[in-house]
Amino acid sequence: MKYYIIAGEASGDLYGANLMKALREQDPQAEFRFWGGDAMQKEGGEPMRHIRDLAIMGFVEVVLHLRTVLGNISFCKRDILDWHPDAVIGIDYPGFNLKIEKWAHEHGFKTIHYISPQLWAWKKGRLKGMRQYLDRLCYILPFEQQFYAENDMPQALYVGHPLVEIIHGRPQDEPFAFDGRPIIALLPGSRKQELKKSLPGMVRLARRHPEYHFVVGGMTLLGKALYEKHIPADAGITVVYDQTYRLLSQAFAAVVCSGTATLETGLFHVPQVVCYRGNPISIAIAKALVGRHINHIALIDLIDDSNVVTELLQQDFNDQRLEEEFRLITTDTANRERMLEGYRRVEQKLGNAGASLRTAEVIIETIK
Repeated sequence: MKYYIIAGEASGDLYGANLMKALREQDPQAEFRFWGGDAMQKEGGEPMRHIRDLAIMGFVEVVLHLRTVLGNISFCKRDILDWHPDAVIGIDYPGFNLKIEKWAHEHGFKTIHYISPQLWAWKKGRLKGMRQYLDRLCYILPFEQQFYAENDMPQALYVGHPLVEIIHGRPQDEPFAFDGRPIIALLPGSRKQELKKSLPGMVRLARRHPEYHFVVGGMTLLGKALYEKHIPADAGITVVYDQTYRLLSQAFAAVVCSGTATLETGLFHVPQVVCYRGNPISIAIAKALVGRHINHIALIDLIDDSNVVTELLQQDFNDQRLEEEFRLITTDTANRERMLEGYRRVEQKLGNAGASLRTAEVIIETIK
């Protein structure tokens, strides 16, 4: 069968690659056409767009890149019609994928959305339309089960979180040949705008603590020049590219830009402080849409519904607060153990591996 898969971000590329493996296990004749990154390209098929050109986050940022977004939507529709797949599968990336899935349904294609939009946080009004144009919605967070049960979404199915299988099933990493100081992982985000806003504070932190070896988990898809521009040569910071999991497997602590990386860091049992600074207008709009019923943005905190990790957002992401929280995760043994206990609770809630296989079975069943 023919599968058209759309992933627009680094995390979606990772999930997409595992899904492609699982689909091929169930359907040896599987053909893939996809939007994704390097991980999905390694699985074969025809790549149509790379995630380096797609990752746009924030209301203002989308408006600024509107011509590009609309051009991608038009191209995607034409490409689906030309290739005529058995199913159109959107992985996360809801602002784009839900539009394509609605159109695909209207044109007679099977539609599956993998990794639910955060409807429980905002845009609950999307539910009505999604009931009509999605054949299946595969969601990955355990607390979403109650939300979909209460909101009459019969095609929604909990499949578990793919990071569990990805992280726990990987081989042991060879240690970095560094100088022996404890390693602090710096994860400044997977989008250019995130990196530009988070790296300066991380660099200043590294300068204050020469007793640690600060290592940035870089991504070649963003371009090495971007890291070189924001990390001075005399800052004493090492950048390793496309080796985030190897870095986390050896890190003593981490400073993480909010996103999937917060959960990844937790699954590696690395104490962390979460930070995020976005466009003020985009953040104000988001707060107005979310309201007061959502108290966290870090996935670790959302899953456990508690303050497992500290979140430094907007004006709270400053040198003084970052310094205070950094000392807590590196020198306060009780705080480190409290955080590790929170990670263990999250792992228990996420359950066993197998999300990709379950999702592949759902997709094939839906097509048949």
